[in-house]
Amino acid sequence: MKIVIIGGTGLIGSKTVDRLRKQGHEVIAASPNTGVNTITGEGLAAALNGASVVVDLANSPSFEDKAVLEFFETSGRNLFAAEKAAGVKHHIALSVVGTERLLESGYFRGKLAQEKLVKASGVPYTIVHSTQFMEFVAAIAQSGTVGDEVHLSPAYVQPIASDDVADVMADVSLADPVNATIEIAGPERFRLNELVARYLEATGDARKVETDPDARYFGVRLKDGSLVSDNNPRLGRITFEQWFTVSARK
Repeated sequence: MKIVIIGGTGLIGSKTVDRLRKQGHEVIAASPNTGVNTITGEGLAAALNGASVVVDLANSPSFEDKAVLEFFETSGRNLFAAEKAAGVKHHIALSVVGTERLLESGYFRGKLAQEKLVKASGVPYTIVHSTQFMEFVAAIAQSGTVGDEVHLSPAYVQPIASDDVADVMADVSLADPVNATIEIAGPERFRLNELVARYLEATGDARKVETDPDARYFGVRLKDGSLVSDNNPRLGRITFEQWFTVSARK
């Protein structure tokens, strides 16, 4: 089976490509680096020719409100036009748990627009909502940094390792479309401020975490349930401790 991974050279994309190729499938790692651009349309028709499944893992290069919205809308429209022409049978999109609860953020408004395009496209689909990747903990800490302090909400998070996300994306690629949203999360739930404090201490980072219920998470004031799923998510197998032990060696 031919499967096209949009964003196939990124963190999740490259791991998903590897998993599917090892199972014997023809997999195209599509990205601007490989000559496929969903914004300009360059190389898109050729990449999708004969494809049964498209997995969209692309992300906006800018988090500015207007740029994010334009990226997801333009990319989505171009992608679905090409998919319909190629006769693609299953479109899979990776999005974020809580997207509909995080609309103070232009980024999440862009993701919601992407999801609406998927649902209205007429192409059979599966949307995968994921919690935050463990690999993004450092970026979350940086986003809340003021001087030598990190201001973070005590809302819950349930981070998932990118290897677990790639496992799910590969599995969903080989399954029938559900025309609905499924959710995935890590095996453990933490308070965001406590998780980042633990990470900073383990990495020898001297910044101090200040707990602040009003601290913004990429522009959004969080509630306890904003970033986690109670919708029977599929749970990853890798704990934060296991992930950190391996990542610290790299």
